[in-house]
Amino acid sequence: MEPKISIVVAVYNLEKYLPRCLDALVNQTLQEIEILCVDDGSTDSAPQIVDEYAKKYPQKVKAFHKPNGGEFTTRNYGLERAVGEYVTFVDTDDYVEPNWAEKLYHAAKENDADLAVCGFERIDLNTGKVVSKDMTTHGYAVKEITGKDDFMVAINPAPWNKIYRREKVKDLRFLNFRGFNDMIFLASSYTKIKKVAFVPDVLYHYYLRYDSQIHSVNQQDVDNFKKYLLELKELYIKENKYEEMKHILDLLAFLHLGVSVMYRASYDKSINMKKMMKETIAYLNENFPTWRKNPFLTFSYSCKKGFKHFALWGVSKMYILGMPMVFIKIYRFMIDKLKIDIKF
Repeated sequence: MEPKISIVVAVYNLEKYLPRCLDALVNQTLQEIEILCVDDGSTDSAPQIVDEYAKKYPQKVKAFHKPNGGEFTTRNYGLERAVGEYVTFVDTDDYVEPNWAEKLYHAAKENDADLAVCGFERIDLNTGKVVSKDMTTHGYAVKEITGKDDFMVAINPAPWNKIYRREKVKDLRFLNFRGFNDMIFLASSYTKIKKVAFVPDVLYHYYLRYDSQIHSVNQQDVDNFKKYLLELKELYIKENKYEEMKHILDLLAFLHLGVSVMYRASYDKSINMKKMMKETIAYLNENFPTWRKNPFLTFSYSCKKGFKHFALWGVSKMYILGMPMVFIKIYRFMIDKLKIDIKF
């Protein structure tokens, strides 16, 4: 019988947290699941732990071992072997609620949705303190992918609080670059899927590890992201989605490259940020031109959408007025000094 959900667990070391993660998965209230544990050449006891769970739960857990190739290869390895109706991905230092899979699956099935998204919380791994909660404000909503609504831009890129209809994403792949392949995967899926269901409950607990690679960005990362954004645009053109979705795509490019990537890059002292900002604005102007007069970045529209959207409008105005470094300085002051992190 085909599993309702295939859960791909990317395993690389973290032996301390792996049992907590797997215990939460094998005890899901949704029984019809498969758990694909893909060990990416771990050097601690994680491979043995994975094998123990596969032996103890042979109907649910499958163990795979491969040479180290990075998280993107691990997720792709699992996706290629998944057979479930839906597929999702879990990080081994996180854990899920017992009804995580069931609530997401029911939301997807009841609404014939290709993607279901649940709420999650970010937790400081060192202190155990909940830093923030996200994806909890949509309610039990169901929305269609359309160029007339920018709700997709506000969906967090990570794949772990989501289930995808596997048939829709089976030919997509996570790419070989740091930090932003989740965003490219999700944005690519928008060319395939038609409907998204939301579950506002906090069902996923994401642990912040400040030694993680995603918290730093270098020149090569920025260059890679620019390259893959162009490939993403080509995909939209190929799928005949570009004209309908260009305002969404341009807003995504501005948000992730102009805001998120530039902020992270500002911590690399070897980067000339003024020069990089100038190059980034020129890149956006050439390749994603509607970011300047985007219908989803007008004052009236942003006021209706709430504080975060209004803040993003403010950031766009700083860019247009030639003051992007002012934004960087304000954002870093809020995060570094005031400990306030606005997740756009």
